[in-house]
Amino acid sequence: MSTVHETPDGHLACVKGAPQELLDRCDRIHRGGGPRPLTGEQRAEVLAAGDAMAAQGLRVLAVAQRSVGTARPAQQEAESGLVLLGLAGMLDPPRPEVVASVDACRRAGIRIVMVTGDHPLTAEAIARRVGIVRRPDPLVVTGAQIDALDEHGMDTLLARPGELLLCRVSPEHKMRTVAALQRRGEVVAVTGDGANDAPALKHADIGVAMGVTGTDVAREAADMVLLDDSFASIARAVEQGRAVYRNIRKFLVYVFTSNVGELVPILAATFTGFPLVPINAVQVLAVDLGSDVLPALALGAERPEPDVMDRPPRPRGERLFSWEVVRRILFLGAFQSLGACAVFFWYVNGSGIPYADFTADSPVYREAITMTHAGIVLSQFFASLAVRTDRESVLRVGLLSNRRLLAAGFLSIAFMAAVSYLPVLQTVFNTAPLDAVHWAVLAAFGALLLAADETRKWALRHRAARKEAGR
Repeated sequence: MSTVHETPDGHLACVKGAPQELLDRCDRIHRGGGPRPLTGEQRAEVLAAGDAMAAQGLRVLAVAQRSVGTARPAQQEAESGLVLLGLAGMLDPPRPEVVASVDACRRAGIRIVMVTGDHPLTAEAIARRVGIVRRPDPLVVTGAQIDALDEHGMDTLLARPGELLLCRVSPEHKMRTVAALQRRGEVVAVTGDGANDAPALKHADIGVAMGVTGTDVAREAADMVLLDDSFASIARAVEQGRAVYRNIRKFLVYVFTSNVGELVPILAATFTGFPLVPINAVQVLAVDLGSDVLPALALGAERPEPDVMDRPPRPRGERLFSWEVVRRILFLGAFQSLGACAVFFWYVNGSGIPYADFTADSPVYREAITMTHAGIVLSQFFASLAVRTDRESVLRVGLLSNRRLLAAGFLSIAFMAAVSYLPVLQTVFNTAPLDAVHWAVLAAFGALLLAADETRKWALRHRAARKEAGR
């Protein structure tokens, strides 16, 4: 950048820029109180000093000047035949939280590529300071080297594993980088604050602009704006996004698990020749609307799991209702169905009454379907605790860490107790009162479901640890 100033001795052009660029426009250097011819040895000395400053993470600018004859000189006149005044190094230290956020992104399987206009030494020093670069030999590529690459060469460059720094780049280079990553099927997020970042921000899958230091052009081109200009906010957003996606899956698993628990006992009664259903339509409606809704909503407020940022990104084409979700539904639904069927047929067979003699008004039948209904409600309470985490033990997360879920679960159990004991509701749901032994048996089946899922999670953690140790 060049500016022209009026002084008592005439007009003075002041120029600043990258040392390599500005030295080519200088033929003198300010030494010993005045201009002296700039020798080749002095040029090498200046460049070495600039590299030493850049290696410390400083952004280095050279400053030069010359006298001009008018307030509006031609660019060629103002920016040639300059007198080099010196170098200036500016330090923009990263925020303390950036190091931890970069490490979190690395553990989460997010690849960070630094794309900057800075000197390669400056870029590498800053990248090491924040943890983007850890190895002794990162791949450092300049804009001039990118210009020499065709599309295939660019794809090959970005496909190489390891740490990558792109330095001295132009807006076009940023665009080519984004396009090459997208051709590889990557989901690309770009951060930027200047007008020259706008094309890359617009072309990226997620453009993230700085809200404090960012230009209006960058903010308009971006999908998101960071109000605090902190990279840590990006890491937290990834964590929250993963938590929201997981919570939706937990909601699905929880709801469909009770559907399996309601369906299987009816099928079991049909195949065993029992003339009546183990749970009637009104009770099914009570489970779906009265007992499932509030806990399912409380699961939506579940906090991120401790290891949510230790997992790789999910595949881009993965469906929300995936095979992993179906397996979990079938696993928990099997235990819930086992409990519901066991308590129903245990009670029916224990009465000694032949199947053919049962009627809808039979006291034993009313008590049996009440057991089935209560068994599903209680097992759903334990299922809600189980689905809070995918791999971590719910004991590590803390049973009391989601108080909304506990309150919703106890409210569901209280509603079930009202259905069992209040005469008005007994008439509506065709239920009967249960004693303490019945509740204890039902709670044991629910606890069995939670214990089985905790065992499954332990096996997953053990397998993941062995895989990690084998690397």
